[in-house]
Amino acid sequence: MRGPWRATVLGSQVAELLRRPGRFAATGVSLLIAAFVVFGAVMAQQIVAATVVDRFRGTPDAVTLVVTGKDAADIGGAGPDAIRSAPGVAEAVGRVDGGAPVGGSAADRYLALAADPGTGPLARVRTVEGAYPSGPRQLAVDTRAAEAYGLGPGSSLTLLLPTPDGESTRRVPVEITGVVRPAATGTGEPTGYAPGPGLLRLLGLPGYSRVDVRTETPAAATGAAERIRRAVPGAVVRSGDEVRDEEARAAVADASDTLQLAGVFLAVAVGAAVLVATSTFRIVFARRVRQLALLRAVGATSRRLAAALVAEGAVVGLLAGAAGVLAAWSCARLVPPVAGRFGHGLSAPAGFPLPQAALTVLGTGLLAVLAVLAPSLTASRVSPLQALRTAASEESTVSGTGRTVLGVLCAAGAVLLARQQYAGLPEPGDTAYDRFAVLTLVVVSGGLAFLALIALGPLLVRPVLSALAVPLRRTGAAGRLAVAGVGGAPGRAASVSVVVALGVCLVGSTLTCLASLDSYERYKRTLEAPADFRLYAGEGGTLDRTIAADLAALPELADVTAFRTAEVTEDGRSATVSDLDLTTVRSGTGLTARTGALGELGPARVVVDAEHAHRLGVEAGDRVTLTSGDRPVRLTVAATLPGAGPHGVNFFVTPADLTRLGAGPAPTLITADAATDGAEGRARAHRAVTQILTGPERGDGRVVAEDAATRTGADDDLRTMATTVVLLLCLTVLVAVAGVATTASLTVVERRREFGLLRALGLGGAAVHRMVTLECALYGVLGGILGLALGLPYSYLTVRAAEVSAPFTVPAGQLAAVVAALVLVTAAAGTVPALRASRTPPTVAVARGD
Repeated sequence: MRGPWRATVLGSQVAELLRRPGRFAATGVSLLIAAFVVFGAVMAQQIVAATVVDRFRGTPDAVTLVVTGKDAADIGGAGPDAIRSAPGVAEAVGRVDGGAPVGGSAADRYLALAADPGTGPLARVRTVEGAYPSGPRQLAVDTRAAEAYGLGPGSSLTLLLPTPDGESTRRVPVEITGVVRPAATGTGEPTGYAPGPGLLRLLGLPGYSRVDVRTETPAAATGAAERIRRAVPGAVVRSGDEVRDEEARAAVADASDTLQLAGVFLAVAVGAAVLVATSTFRIVFARRVRQLALLRAVGATSRRLAAALVAEGAVVGLLAGAAGVLAAWSCARLVPPVAGRFGHGLSAPAGFPLPQAALTVLGTGLLAVLAVLAPSLTASRVSPLQALRTAASEESTVSGTGRTVLGVLCAAGAVLLARQQYAGLPEPGDTAYDRFAVLTLVVVSGGLAFLALIALGPLLVRPVLSALAVPLRRTGAAGRLAVAGVGGAPGRAASVSVVVALGVCLVGSTLTCLASLDSYERYKRTLEAPADFRLYAGEGGTLDRTIAADLAALPELADVTAFRTAEVTEDGRSATVSDLDLTTVRSGTGLTARTGALGELGPARVVVDAEHAHRLGVEAGDRVTLTSGDRPVRLTVAATLPGAGPHGVNFFVTPADLTRLGAGPAPTLITADAATDGAEGRARAHRAVTQILTGPERGDGRVVAEDAATRTGADDDLRTMATTVVLLLCLTVLVAVAGVATTASLTVVERRREFGLLRALGLGGAAVHRMVTLECALYGVLGGILGLALGLPYSYLTVRAAEVSAPFTVPAGQLAAVVAALVLVTAAAGTVPALRASRTPPTVAVARGD
């Protein structure tokens, strides 16, 4: 007769699971979070895709056929007429995309040009002011061009178009008849619109890039396509739905870049969840030592016991995965209506992605198996004699010679790789190195260092705690007991703190790298846009010496600076030298020095850019010789720059030294800023500069107006990337906090007799509450210290490898805020377990342990 199911090894484990569901629910919390964030990413991608498809506007919906030339060839100017005459075709419009520089301005400007009918179902624009062009040399401009160039109905502009022979430029005046708003998404540059025939004549083009066709009925599209191929030999005809589908897929792919980036950090969060789950299973199995020993005593083999424990972990993982998937799907269904209440239109996903859900659940079960494997093998080797003892701590199984040796080997490998990469870091100006290979090895070294931290964590906990114990002992008995409680279980403390350290390491490294790159972006912005306006002379010429004074007198301008440049040779190579005062380069984003100080520039001294400093092998205090003609001038290096110099200048000297090098008295470059911020202030300044520049008598100079949007775009992208990455990394921190809460809950269950004894000895409930809360806070402190100790060195290597000229900047305030917030969060995670511990009655101290 077969025995009851509880008599089997697996049955006994399932019975234990049913008897104490709360204890085993704790083992699945981190896995549930992992499943939630993974399937949440799937649902987020579906929401993004649905939203982009619903909002995307490219080829008009009325277009049933799109005709293009074979091998990207143009369709002749008569092509639309031939297509329009085909039976079944209701309308055909030609599209052409081009552009031309805009004349009549002191600044370089460009206007993109596109053909559009302006009205009807095939139009991509709608008129918002004035009228759409109906005659030759007429344009309608979009709202972006109208704002940027100050255009409106009745105004005019001059296009600089090539002559038919292509050897010169002709000035073509055009009339602006109206302002339009594009219906298509993704249009970014200032654009002018006109009907196809008129735009072809204006640009002198032979044909259209494509023709959009609307048939009389959708059913007529197939027959019309065949007739179009006969009417226009070599034409490629595709359906409008096919073209719109391609455009939508491209738009979704662009919008999914951030989600692809998220996948990398989701993998880190999943890894953290595995670490937390491993620690939790180890604690739970250690609590059940007597039960496992009894099974061994009645004949259960280690192999069968390990298999049962692995099966138990798989069940927990599958249940946690299913719960996480359902929670993520429910939240995803709530996102669109909640976003709509805040004015953000999001589309709901089409349906429930069953294949992705099944993979997530199965993947969570596999993660649980991986997490439970090592603890189950350790627990299955328990001696039957343990049945005669009380529950043992997992500390007896977490340390060992093998683990220490593994940790030392990983640490040695990480140090060797890091040292090798540090020795091979390039100097500013050196571009002959493989950045990707260096970053890859830095990541490998960091991975080995983290593995070493996992293996050696129990050995590192007590030394760190000994340093923290000094101030904590002054907080009273609760502080001393908290240090003793964490130090008494170093393996458990290390398991939790390592996950916290992973979060701190990643967040801190990200903030440090982004702060360094942000400093470098500001430096590059200073180089690329050192002023709102730059006035330079014609080829080989100089500027009128009075023009700087005239510009300085304009109330619309500020910070007018005139300086000279000259060509010199050093070490047989030509270079540019200038007397520009580097302290006057765009206030608020000033230059920095790699060696020396910019303020040290004086007579017989020079500031050198990074490339020439690297090639000459000089730094502050060394000497260089510059030669102009037969005039050698020996100078001492006052400072070297971390990158290129403003305006492409290589050497910076005083005006007297530049005169010694043969430079003339007239300025070769004048810079100025708008007196007031904003587009309106820049437009007023531009008009004033244009009026000052009246032609060759002013030195035939030309002004380039820097684009303010370009100067801030990189910062905006960097801030967006920083916010996205930090939010994604917070998933790892969330898993770590869940691990702290789970560990604290299990600890309270395991140490009830200890708490009861403390209560019996006179320790109040509030003191017990403070003790457990401080223990949880110590997990955050340990993780913060270990994470920063690991993250900062690798941040330095990453910054130097990614951008050799970027200064290493440590955002001390942000890092301190991250650690402080994490300590508070981990302390808060222990609030509920601490409350349970504080309610432990003193009688538990004499009760028999389970």
